[in-house]
Amino acid sequence: MTAFRPSPFRPTMPLRISSQPQTIFKTPATRPKEKHASGWSSLWDTNKSHFWDRGRPSPALQDLLNLHPELFSEIAHGPGRQPKAFVPGCGRGYDVVMLALHGYDTYGLDVSEKAVETAREYAANELRDPSAYNFKDASTLTCSPERATCGTANFLVGNFFEREWESLLATKDGHKFDLIYDYTFLCALSSDMRRDWALRMSELLAPNGILVCLEFPLYKDPRLPRPPWGLKDVHWNLLAEGGNGLIDPSTGTPEGTTSKEGRFERKVYLKPERTFEIGQGMDMLSVWKLGHEAS
Repeated sequence: MTAFRPSPFRPTMPLRISSQPQTIFKTPATRPKEKHASGWSSLWDTNKSHFWDRGRPSPALQDLLNLHPELFSEIAHGPGRQPKAFVPGCGRGYDVVMLALHGYDTYGLDVSEKAVETAREYAANELRDPSAYNFKDASTLTCSPERATCGTANFLVGNFFEREWESLLATKDGHKFDLIYDYTFLCALSSDMRRDWALRMSELLAPNGILVCLEFPLYKDPRLPRPPWGLKDVHWNLLAEGGNGLIDPSTGTPEGTTSKEGRFERKVYLKPERTFEIGQGMDMLSVWKLGHEAS
């Protein structure tokens, strides 16, 4: 049995950018979408990543992997093939490494070169000597660094909405992923980028793959400026209804038109027993699959 290092838990940091200059995150009407990525990169370059760094992988995703294995049955390990996972906006790489230690060849993407450099260093240390926080408990260990069933942790610099980074994927089966995880990526995007987020997710997810979203923050009024932007009812509108992700907070109804049907079907919607303190009791986990037409 592999021995794990004690979990070096740090106090949960609130995800907020309110102390940063407003010029980094202006309102969508005054900030071109192409400038959005540079705003996040500048925060990494000026050592401001502590505003959103949780210091450990997502306990909600960890519990989903271990307590609901039936959700992952169609992407289970096969002879000579590891399932492939993707974490956009991966930051320091906590969830990438945790998924690798659960048997996935995992790819983390970030617009910041500094973030990716930091993530690669973190992954090298964790895969060699895993911390206990990567596992719900020792009995749930799917793989170990000494076994071939352990996946890989790979990191790429790139813009999620562009395609150049896809050519860097060292995979044999194209640019599709069996599992995609979004925690604080959608909430970091301004509202005018949400429809593009949903489209890209449908392009990157394998036909039998699953998109897992930890919906956060659900407590914040979506009209308030700067990230994390409030996402109450946004995932359903984007993925199930084919909307633009703009919700009237007073009525909970979409603002603007929706298509007849979204590209995704929601398979699971639950409140995680464990999540980060800032979202405890409010976060929701949703699990999505592509509809027949989309796949």
